[in-house]
Amino acid sequence: MRNVVLVPGFWHGTWCWNLVTEQLAARQIPSIAVDMTGQGLEGPSPSARWSRPFDAAAFATEPSAVASVTATTAAKALVERLRLIGGGDPSVVVAHSMGGVVATLAAEMEPALVSHVVYVAALVPVAGLPAGAYVASDENEGELGTAMLRADPFAIGASRLDTGDASGRQAIREALYDDVPRGTVNAVLDLLNPDAPVGIAAESITVTPERFGALPHTYVTCSNDRMIRPPLQHRFVREIDEISATPTTVVPFDSSHSPFLSQPAALADTIAAAWQ
Repeated sequence: MRNVVLVPGFWHGTWCWNLVTEQLAARQIPSIAVDMTGQGLEGPSPSARWSRPFDAAAFATEPSAVASVTATTAAKALVERLRLIGGGDPSVVVAHSMGGVVATLAAEMEPALVSHVVYVAALVPVAGLPAGAYVASDENEGELGTAMLRADPFAIGASRLDTGDASGRQAIREALYDDVPRGTVNAVLDLLNPDAPVGIAAESITVTPERFGALPHTYVTCSNDRMIRPPLQHRFVREIDEISATPTTVVPFDSSHSPFLSQPAALADTIAAAWQ
């Protein structure tokens, strides 16, 4: 029986898929979430985050411990996890946001370990540009993600959030969780990693029709996404289809950037369709 492997995006860990995994279990679908390299249990915090009194200048300039992580290193780690989880058999890979970069490259590296890729408001840079270039593109006009950052990513090697500051928490809430219950958002904000590896967003990756393109793909679009704007999501679908043997299945959601928290049952239904 195929497994579903769930990959979080930047700043998130395996916990973000908890509501979805229980919905998949209710549908008799085996699933497991894995941390992206440099995130979750592998996501160290800068020491300045915990220094008291808090020094905002030190927090904004301390080099990140995840600065050496790249899309390639993260994809290789995901491939090894897929091999372990599936015992060499393919799994359905579900990737959110920046996790789409890692899942895409892993699928190119070892397509035999992937039966279907499901993207959830994800970055899928298959046309030779790094993910970061898409974030700054015209199609992503109006995004609120950049305003969340509390340091120069290229100076410290990471996209850094401050979840201890009231204004920072509000910015994150508006960008990622606009339709998620406030109590859930408050709990989530306490779980986020402060640093996400800018090397994943900065690396250009290469995929081919014979490997990545031979796999089936599903893309969940989120109409109220303030992080990856809908026009950019649709651009990714078009670019995937230019290299793929079959058209991408597009599933529209009326949601913010994080339907795994706001609509877990509906998202589980979409994943179940890819698992069949």
